[in-house]
Amino acid sequence: MALSNAAAAVVASTRFGFAAKPGELDLIAHDPRGWALAQLRGAAAPLPGNLLPASRMVALMLEARRDKSADKKEFNTQMRDVYLAEIEARIRQAAQTDAPFTERLAHFWSNHFTVSAFRPFVRGFAAAFEREAIRPHVGGRFADMLLAAESHPAMLLYLDNAESIGPDSIGGIRRGKGINENLGREILELHTLGVDGGYTQHDVEALARILTGWSIARLQDPEAGSFRFWPQIHEPGPKVLLGRTYPEDGQREGEKALRDLASHPATARHVAVKLARHFIADEPPHDDVERIAKVFRDTGGDLRAVHTAVVETKDIWDKPFAKYRTPDDLVVSACRVAGFTPEAPMLVQSLKNLDQMPFYAPSPAGWPDAAAAWVSPESVLKRAEWCGNFAARIPNPPDPAQLADAVLGEAMPAETLEAIQRAPSRRDGLALLFAAPEFQKR
Repeated sequence: MALSNAAAAVVASTRFGFAAKPGELDLIAHDPRGWALAQLRGAAAPLPGNLLPASRMVALMLEARRDKSADKKEFNTQMRDVYLAEIEARIRQAAQTDAPFTERLAHFWSNHFTVSAFRPFVRGFAAAFEREAIRPHVGGRFADMLLAAESHPAMLLYLDNAESIGPDSIGGIRRGKGINENLGREILELHTLGVDGGYTQHDVEALARILTGWSIARLQDPEAGSFRFWPQIHEPGPKVLLGRTYPEDGQREGEKALRDLASHPATARHVAVKLARHFIADEPPHDDVERIAKVFRDTGGDLRAVHTAVVETKDIWDKPFAKYRTPDDLVVSACRVAGFTPEAPMLVQSLKNLDQMPFYAPSPAGWPDAAAAWVSPESVLKRAEWCGNFAARIPNPPDPAQLADAVLGEAMPAETLEAIQRAPSRRDGLALLFAAPEFQKR
């Protein structure tokens, strides 16, 4: 049975955004699908603020490593301040934007191409990676996003390709160093084909050889910290990847290989599974996955078309609250609904306490996207405690019952609304709203 437009507006605002701002639900209800589709016309908006480019942060890191007399405490403080500014800008934008679908997509693709500050030296530029490699391509082609991600200095450093040297290259022979396979492996396993995509260890090695020389400009370079191809450490000769031979061609060799991987049928299915898991269900229907994958193949990875196929999935509109919010999702949604975004230290501490500190994914696989990873007795208690603490900090707290109606409408069960109305204070009522099962899901 099809949902009413009012109920579909709740689905649109939560599944394709984060949550409705007060007054937004009525606007969405006129055309819930059209509201989501209208946001797919371009790139994700740049973040506000005077945020530093990743190349500048990388150059500062290289300088600190080179200068043994440098004040490491001062450098770490600077990196912390940069990190906090990035996180506040990111969450504030998601909480305030009128185009939350593109913000959610930026977060999704950033997680797909994870760069994690779990490795401490990445801390200063992990968020800049999302700004520079992901946001400009959210409405473009997957191949372009793939190239931007794999050539970004943050990715090259995070997965050690900046120091990967072809053993038969000039630099390899001279220095006796060799190839690092990390980037090649993660591109195949996580970014393109997927773990069941039909590649072998030989293909991992071949891609790693193809990508030797993809590194960063050194300190003496006018563009220190930015991408730089170094031919003297590139492994010479032809390489065979997935049965295709790539003749010696320097940097273009890697670009051709990545574009071929972007158009591989296994990549289409791997991406479709991840999108379907994020937007439809933890175990998405096979037919929906195949339909999205077909659009990816037929359009050459046109992400606007692929995202449109996700919006047009019938199961999304028939099953509200099918997905459990991650901690990041919960925090952003609460900020959006309350019209209140705390300062960066509280945001980061909140997400650390909820076990999803921004840009600190425990591995290159990124944060999990299924409820099983986030639901436990301990995590439920942590969430309830956070909901109370957040509600207690909201200045001039709004009427919680009116707010519940404004952001969840008829999707809010009568018994939950009654409990909110009976709360001893507005802040207690807001805590109940944020902790309600309907707010914990999307």
